[in-house]
Amino acid sequence: MDDTSKPDEKMPEEVKDEEVEKPQTEVQTKETPKDIKEEAKPQEPAKEKMKQKDGTQEKKGKQGKPEIKKELPKRGPDFKYIVRIANTDINGEKSLIHGLATVKGVGLHMSTMVADLAGLDRMAKIGDLKDDQVEKIKEVLGNINKLGPKWMLNHRKDYETGADLHLIGVDIDTRLREEINIMKKIRSYKGVRHEAGLPVRGQRTRAHGRIGLAMGVSRKIIKEAAAKDKDKEKGKE
Repeated sequence: MDDTSKPDEKMPEEVKDEEVEKPQTEVQTKETPKDIKEEAKPQEPAKEKMKQKDGTQEKKGKQGKPEIKKELPKRGPDFKYIVRIANTDINGEKSLIHGLATVKGVGLHMSTMVADLAGLDRMAKIGDLKDDQVEKIKEVLGNINKLGPKWMLNHRKDYETGADLHLIGVDIDTRLREEINIMKKIRSYKGVRHEAGLPVRGQRTRAHGRIGLAMGVSRKIIKEAAAKDKDKEKGKE
């Protein structure tokens, strides 16, 4: 038993040198692809130069996708960017039917009818129209009560005259106020509901339309009461 000798725990110097040299070789192999990538980077600006020559400018959006700038169409010197019809400013870039639809009391159906009665192209830009054409549109809108069918008019059977009318712009608000005041004076059901600030057309009032103080139990009161109870319990202890 005494003759047996334990193996030396110390590593030889040759083995240590090999282990130290191994990670160096691994680092060198890892660094080689980086050098290849760095050499490929200078080729990217050449693509950008080619895009600039074509005239297309690209910008990356929020999602990183390229966004191409669209150049606005060139307009002539007589182009009007704002056209005033029926006391409203209309954007000249819009088409005729969509531009007239911005006037209060005129929808797409009415605007198409006005364009046809005036003898103009529906999709023509309002800014390209001449002064004579704009005046023709105003004349048609002024006589729409006579030219348009009754089912397209927005104020039929007027309270005072009984005529079928089509109101545009500020006339809608003024006529509405006048008729509500008449209902209040004659003490009709609708007039009484308008005075009280309640819904007029038979809506329910139990679940919505509440005005004033909150009804029922509020959460703030419950929380304050629970906090007071906790303070009392701590004081007794």
